[in-house]
Amino acid sequence: MLLPKGPSNATKAEQSFRTAIEIARRQKAKGWEPRATTSLARLLRDINRRDEARGMLVEIYNWFTEGFDTADLKDAKTLLEELSS
Repeated sequence: MLLPKGPSNATKAEQSFRTAIEIARRQKAKGWEPRATTSLARLLRDINRRDEARGMLVEIYNWFTEGFDTADLKDAKTLLEELSS
């Protein structure tokens, strides 16, 4: 993720990702939710909030029962494995 350094930018990015997740939920667009959640989890990892990142990623990843071969879920799994180690 290419973000300018600084807490203000991280805060703005976090809010944007959370808004994207909320919109996906409101629209019942489960396919978009893992992408936004993975992006937010990466940001949280990068600002030393790994436990929070892992928790939210586990929640969305475990919701799925199929589609694990899609790019978004593969990406989520890779990040989840990194956060779990």
